[in-house]
Amino acid sequence: MKTSFRVLFLGLCLLLVVFSCKETVKAEVAAVDTYVAEHYTKQEVDIEMRDGVKLHTTIYSPKDTSKEYPIIMQRTPYSSQPYGEGNFRPQIGPNVNLMKEGNIIVYQDVRGRWLSEGHYENMRAYIPNKTSNDQVDESSDTYDTIDWLVNNVENNNGNVGIWGISYPGFYATYATVDAHPALKASSPQACIGDFFFDDFHHNGAYLLSYFRATSLFGTPRPNGDQPIDTAWYVLPELPTEDQYQFFLDAGPLKNLDYFYEYETADTPKMRPEGVTDDFFWNELKEHPNYDELWKSRGLIQHLKDVKSSVATMIVGGWFDAEDLYGPLETYKNIEKYNDGNYNTMVFGPWDHGRWSRRDGRSLVGNYYFGDSIAEFFQDNIETKFFNHFLKGDGDKDSGLPEAYVFDTGKREWKQYDTWPPANSAKQTMYLSENQELTSEQKGISGIQFISDIKKPVPYSEDVKTVFTPRKYMTDDQRFAARRSDVLVFQTDVLDEDLTLAGDIMAKLKVATTGTAADWIVKIIDVHPSDSETNEEMQDHLRMSNYHLMVRSEVLRGRFRNSFSNPEPFTPNQKTDVNIKLQDVFHTFKKGHRLQVQVQSTWFPLIDLNPQTYVENIFKADESDFKTQTHTVFTDSNIEFSVLK
Repeated sequence: MKTSFRVLFLGLCLLLVVFSCKETVKAEVAAVDTYVAEHYTKQEVDIEMRDGVKLHTTIYSPKDTSKEYPIIMQRTPYSSQPYGEGNFRPQIGPNVNLMKEGNIIVYQDVRGRWLSEGHYENMRAYIPNKTSNDQVDESSDTYDTIDWLVNNVENNNGNVGIWGISYPGFYATYATVDAHPALKASSPQACIGDFFFDDFHHNGAYLLSYFRATSLFGTPRPNGDQPIDTAWYVLPELPTEDQYQFFLDAGPLKNLDYFYEYETADTPKMRPEGVTDDFFWNELKEHPNYDELWKSRGLIQHLKDVKSSVATMIVGGWFDAEDLYGPLETYKNIEKYNDGNYNTMVFGPWDHGRWSRRDGRSLVGNYYFGDSIAEFFQDNIETKFFNHFLKGDGDKDSGLPEAYVFDTGKREWKQYDTWPPANSAKQTMYLSENQELTSEQKGISGIQFISDIKKPVPYSEDVKTVFTPRKYMTDDQRFAARRSDVLVFQTDVLDEDLTLAGDIMAKLKVATTGTAADWIVKIIDVHPSDSETNEEMQDHLRMSNYHLMVRSEVLRGRFRNSFSNPEPFTPNQKTDVNIKLQDVFHTFKKGHRLQVQVQSTWFPLIDLNPQTYVENIFKADESDFKTQTHTVFTDSNIEFSVLK
């Protein structure tokens, strides 16, 4: 009886402890959730732009009105919710430090989205040299918004900053063009630079894996494009979790049109044949080349006159599957054309936007990079940047380096005065026979493989359907290395560290029995057999011999000479195909190998190339798709940027 009573008593104590812990956790969560409401007042206003259109804007102002504060704003197509002056976000601003230190935080629905008036244009084109108030773009909307804020929001100190991740990052870049004098700091993060090279395209290849995201940008608002406070778009639901098999069975891209035909029995079909209700899907289909539509909407080419009064800090993730081109090219173009501007870059071991979280252990997919890396960025870099330019004296001596970059091989932060580092140099390696990657060319011969359009190379060994893929950027590539349609070239085991710091150029010499082909190059860090497996690794994998994909890229072969003027291959003719891979900062450590994989399909990350030339792959017929034999010649080489 005593034993039973003791067990019962201990059980009750345990329940009390568990209940108490749960209550403590709930209390802590509640405290975090109510912080903004306790310390900020919220105001929602509709700010009138120069053409009369009103943009819905939410303003969070510190309740402590004894001092003045900077304004930090974000413009977004994804909603400034929650709406209603009694409803508060659980966290505001770029990070928790800037929220708790006190800043006026502003969110705005961009033109044509959610509760803002006007018509939305996906990546609205910049209009230089405007001649009337009817000529508006995101630059003028930002200018007009800032002008209203500094003149109407109480207790502001006259300094404005802007930030945003992904599409909001695009708007943060846009703000620096024809900038308002009050704008002192801009941090475009994972910023879209050009939709022909970010997100939905890579070097002309359509990213089929982004198919489900199309409706987010291309569904017209209902009721004559009137403001709306709830989502009006629906993401397509695939009828299977096997995305690879679904798209393989679906066949040509034109067979997917029905996902973007939104009418019901009460709204009969009124559009021309071949045109859907989704305006972005129509644009993708009708503009397969880099024509004026895409060129006009790209922002990179308009960064030649960024105001010197605006400090910029470009942030990105080395493993960002969505927007890697954008932040790198934004930094490089501001740097190239705006001598004397304060312009810096921060790149860490993150996927899309992961630096905005406080997750503790930092991983991308299976691969672990260290602890509290995002926290370090927020606490020691991002907060310091905004405080210096918005609350401090704002001179160029911010205490931050030109380039704050994370070496994803050594797993440590480095600081440089320039990017790429001054002590980096080009080093060429050749794709040689016997799967060798060599420092010297060893003769010229052709290595053939069959590219079977019924069995394309998967981009991941996972079986899943995703909204947009991210994990594959660090996926183990052993599954691909063991396929006959993936060519492998690798060094001997390295006897000293090799650090790549900068861009990579693959200079392929190829041929095909067909008239069209895609070319994919992957740079891989082959780990030793005694590498330790981290706890988050998928159960079927081990770090022993892990093939870490460090960088990868595709070029749709028709665009090898021009993205605007595609051309077929001449069958069996040796042809140059040069593929620029985005920058890396990665040390291949002693005992590892550097490996290069070359293939021609990457499914369904990108759509299938018919491998016979057609004018528009979005309109190709099933009969256009043919299996072909491709050849890679051993005078092909990879030019690396190597840290000396």
